[in-house]
This record gives sequence, C-alpha cells and structure tokens, in this order.
Amino acid sequence: MRGAKSAKWVAGAAIIALAATACGGGDSDSGKDMNSGKADPNGILTAQLSEPQNPLQPANAKESQGSRVLRAIFAGLVDYEPGTGKLTYVNAESVTPNADSSVWTVKLKPGWKFHDGTPVTAKSYVDSWNWSANVKNNQTNSSWFQDIKGYSDVHPDKGDPKKTEMEGLKVVDENSFTISLTGSVSYFAYKLGYDVWSPLPESFFKDPKAAGQKPIGNGPYKFVSWDHNKMIKVRKFDGYQGPNKAKNGGIDFKNYTTAEAAYSALRSDQLDWIEQVPVTALKNYKQDLGDRAIDQEYSAVQSIVPAFYTKQFKNINPKVIQGLSMAIDRDTITKTVLNGTRTPADSYVARGVLGYKPGALGDIVKYDPAKAKALIKEGGGVPGDKISIQFNADQPHKAWVDAVCNSIRQATGVECVGDSKPDFATDLNARDGKKVKSMYRGGWVLDYPVNSNFMRDLYGTTAAGNTSGYSNKAFDELASKADKAKTLDETVKMYQEAEQLLAKDMPSIPLWFYKVNSGQSKNVFGKIVYGQDGDPIFTDVQVKSKK
Repeated sequence: MRGAKSAKWVAGAAIIALAATACGGGDSDSGKDMNSGKADPNGILTAQLSEPQNPLQPANAKESQGSRVLRAIFAGLVDYEPGTGKLTYVNAESVTPNADSSVWTVKLKPGWKFHDGTPVTAKSYVDSWNWSANVKNNQTNSSWFQDIKGYSDVHPDKGDPKKTEMEGLKVVDENSFTISLTGSVSYFAYKLGYDVWSPLPESFFKDPKAAGQKPIGNGPYKFVSWDHNKMIKVRKFDGYQGPNKAKNGGIDFKNYTTAEAAYSALRSDQLDWIEQVPVTALKNYKQDLGDRAIDQEYSAVQSIVPAFYTKQFKNINPKVIQGLSMAIDRDTITKTVLNGTRTPADSYVARGVLGYKPGALGDIVKYDPAKAKALIKEGGGVPGDKISIQFNADQPHKAWVDAVCNSIRQATGVECVGDSKPDFATDLNARDGKKVKSMYRGGWVLDYPVNSNFMRDLYGTTAAGNTSGYSNKAFDELASKADKAKTLDETVKMYQEAEQLLAKDMPSIPLWFYKVNSGQSKNVFGKIVYGQDGDPIFTDVQVKSKK
C-alpha cells in the first residue's frame, strides 16, 4: 500500500537511521540555486500521481496514489514526529489507554472545522468508523476496524450486518469518545495515524458516492476538482487548525501514463515532483538533475507474491517458493539493472521500522542456484514449469521483472515471463478480483512504524492488504497473541517470532528495500523533505515566486 504520514525514523526498542542523500551532480543546479529568490506562499506545486483505484473515501484506499490525495485532504488524530517516530497529536489532544490497553479514550482539540465549515466532533469520528466498517459499504480497508468490539455485528463473514454501529465506540461529549477493543492492543495509538481513521462530515452520509468524487475533509488542503486519469487539484485550506499548515498554495496532482513521460516533464520544469525516476534514467539522473536529485531509503519492501487461490499455487509446497527465492540474484540485479538504487531485502519488515531484525530470513533470500533447484525438486516442482509476474506498466517495473525472470530461468530452468497491466489501478483490480494468473509484484509501504504492519496487515487471513489468498492459522494465532501483549516491546518480539514462521511458509518472496530515486524541478524553493513513507512532506514544500 500506500504510506504513513511523516515519520522519518523509529525510536523505541531500536533506532534505524535511513540515510538521506542529496545527490549533487553538475554545477548548474547547486543548493544555492535552489534557495535563490523567495518562496511564494500561494504558489501551486505540481506532483505526479497515477489514477486512484477507488473513490476518495478514507477507508477506500490501500494503495499509494489514493492515499497520497487523502492525506492532503484529511487530518487524523495522530502523526509521527520526524526524526524520532514519537507519536504526536494532530486533531487529538490526547489518546490514552486503560491499564491493559483494551480501552482507549480520545479527546479532541476543540474548534476544528471541516472544509464546509461544519465542526469536527467526536461523532464525526465515530460515525466515520461505523460507516467504513459496515460490510454493505464495501470499503477496501474495513478490516482495519476489526479490533473494535462489535465489528463482527457490522461486518459479518456472511450475510447482512446485524447492527449499524459497533458497540465499542461511545461518544462521551462533543470532543471526546472511547474505543473498546476485543482485547489488548499495546500499539493501537500508532495505528491511528493511518488514513482509514479520518473523520467525516455529516454531508458525507447523505450521498457517500458523490462525496467520494468531491470529498470534504478537515486537512491542510481542500478538494477542488478531479479530472479522471488527468489531474486532481487541491488548494490550501486557510481555516486549518493543525500543526502542519501548508507552506504552498496547493497541489495539482498530474497523471502520466509512463515514468519516462513524467521524467521528461520534470526535466523541462512542467512537473515539480516525480514519484520515481524511470529505470532507463537511473544511471544518469544525478548528472541530469544535480542537487535536485534525491537518493533516500524509505520503509518499504518490494516482493513477488504467489496467488494462492490459483490452481498453480493453491496447495504448493513452501519449498518450491523458497527455491524460487534462492534463484533470484538480488545483489546483481540491484547493482546493475537498478544501478545501486535498491538494497537486497533480508526481512519481511522494512528497515526503519520498530522490530526490523537484520538477516531475519537467513539463506532463503541469498542466491544459490544449486540449492534453488534442489528445493524446487524436493517440493514437487513448479506446476506447469512456468510462472508469470504481474506488474503495472505506468511505473518502471518491467526491467527488473525481466531480470528476475532471467535469473529464475537460468538458475532453475523454470520458464518465467512478465504479465504487464497498463496502470496501477488495473493491476490492483486484478488482484482484488482474484484474477492474477500466477504471481504479482507486491510493494508494501509502512502505514505505521511497527513490524506488525508488515505482517499482520499483509499476511493475516482477514487483512485488507492480503489479496493473495494466503492463510496460516498458526500465524493468525501468534499475531493475535502478540497484539494482546502487555507492552509494545513484547508485541514487537512476538512478531519477530512470527516472522520466522513466515520464513518457513513463504507467503511472498521479498526482493529488496526501496529507495526514493526522485527529483524536483527548478520551480521548488529549497530541498524537498521526505517522510518515512517515501512521499514528500507536501505541506512543507515551497514554490519559488515568479515575480
């Protein structure tokens, strides 16, 4: 998916520093040039965006594109402090657990308004969560509410909901409410930084479908327009009460069909920010952009995921997937095809996340053609002796998919081909519709900086992020036990144990940790600062005055 808001690092049981490198190239684009002139507080920033998969409703985006817009329009209860990962309050004045972290009390900062001028109240949150959890409303992230008492009443496994409200949510007064969970969740406050927990105005419930096309939020930017497959416009909300007020006048999120087209627009200053430099430009982009280039690791993992609902992988022996993993020469691919812009993954958990353990996956992510062939043989072979890897063509994936396939083919003799989809939305729709033919490209960005987010929220049987059909009862039970631990440290340690279970069962094949290989135009004043989710902290980006 998608991404947490503005965490830079994580502190607690461990601190992992993700080094940010401002990569200078030629002399023409020096830091001095970026800081010359002055900033225009009303200047409009242009940023790359693919078409969001779903309507712009807080619980309906588990992908980065829709989430990027939602984070501009909505503000939640908490965020994460850049540099430490410490929880900070946004719309919340406090979020307090009881002794065993099974009941949480939320108090709001008074005086907040939605973009339509109506007040943001405790009821705005409770109504939003009840509606988003209801199975009839078909929200892709509804499972995020499953910790709350009464979730099964509004979201049964089969049939219609028994109720429209979860019993665990109680409005105390205009600015406070309580959340009763089915059990202890020591890190629940961390989860509240994700988009899904945003409030909704009363007008939303009159016509949710229309509201998904013209959302009214409470965040630093207000929605202006959505020209599908072309552009989404948001503008600074002057009445915003949060700590992250916009330092620009707004954002035009522009759609490009290929990474190459976006990069060309960036170089000609028709686009101010690009999501990722195309693979074809990785070798020279630092020379092209000079100090305007960015090379920074963030908390995300690239993987390839078997579709376990297919005949090919339904009852597969995990040894086969382990063998395919050991057939991939990650070191060579990251150094050559990806020009050193990725780091081979050694864990299901991204670096910079609480609970990341170096070398957690051991030899199963190390290239060993002989062992790869032996494991595949021991596991009964790859059905059909051929796999395909589905990916979206509007981002630069084809080159590395081809390289992974070549590595597997040469190491094991198993045929491997890419299965290209025109854009991210089409790719995601195929996953959600269980129409993937064999395997698919998986990329998971943190939603909150705890290792559970890279396991329970991706490989739990009922998790919204689980589109592969993977299910492991032992993992589900261990994850549930970890969530009920008394302290965050205990929870993290139990999830580290759970990772060893996943290493044996192989719900996916981790490839490498992401980096932001991006750049900014000459229209931007100063250097863009990035969050731990790999996106710019858009509210802090300044646009140069043209006067």
